Amino acid sequence: MQIGYSAITWGGVVGTAGGVGSIADLFYATDGDTREAVRAIAGSGYTGVEVFDGDLLAYADEPDRLLSVFEATGMELVSVYSGANFIYDDIAVDEFAKLERAASLAARFGARRLVFGGGARRAEGARDGDIRALGRGLDRAAEIAAAHGLGASYHPHLGTLVETPDALAELFDCCAVQFCPDTAHLAAGGGDPAELIAEHSQRLGHVHLKDLSKDSTTFRPLGEGDLDFDGVLAALEAARYDDWLIVELDAYAGDPADAARRSRSFLTARGY
Repeated sequence: MQIGYSAITWGGVVGTAGGVGSIADLFYATDGDTREAVRAIAGSGYTGVEVFDGDLLAYADEPDRLLSVFEATGMELVSVYSGANFIYDDIAVDEFAKLERAASLAARFGARRLVFGGGARRAEGARDGDIRALGRGLDRAAEIAAAHGLGASYHPHLGTLVETPDALAELFDCCAVQFCPDTAHLAAGGGDPAELIAEHSQRLGHVHLKDLSKDSTTFRPLGEGDLDFDGVLAALEAARYDDWLIVELDAYAGDPADAARRSRSFLTARGY
């Protein structure tokens, strides 16, 4: 398995301003310098990186400014995170236009896959059929990715329709999209990450490794929270998953490169 790191720690996640007035222009982005993040991640012992769709959008008119950093560091752009609400019929055309653009950018910058989040949770609570609508949307999003030569997987996330193991099972009963387990989000949603990886092993398409302090629901560098990563890694090996592991840490109070190095040391000590 190869080990990559997410650029999110360099500034955290924000959204593009144009999305306030236009769903088709609503992209994720980090509030930092993507090129600086790539250099720091390479210097911390990783060989690949995941970025947001909006991080690539910022270089769409001058791609060489980012591509030259990948070339100079020997880093691979492994994956690009995107997403949508997926449940509102009135905005579906605009959301899929945004995902089409995200897929085009990901392919242009050499990524292998798209990771989709989303599945909006309504203010009044989920309606019957919302998870089925999410499933249809994810299958369509995966078709868009495939048309650009990209794999696609779904990332369950706190604050969306799919937080719990039951919701994840319901989603997978009505769509064919691959699974991107995020160990911290699965645990915070009441699941056992290793068990869920084993249960849905045939769908594994991508993996996010993230630790969690359960008492405060705070994300931590690997080995500094409460999750059983020996169990997680054993479950991945039992599933014969032999692809990229992306370490992710949404925010960190200190030097983000220090957090990246600490997580890398944790995995190195376990033979990765």
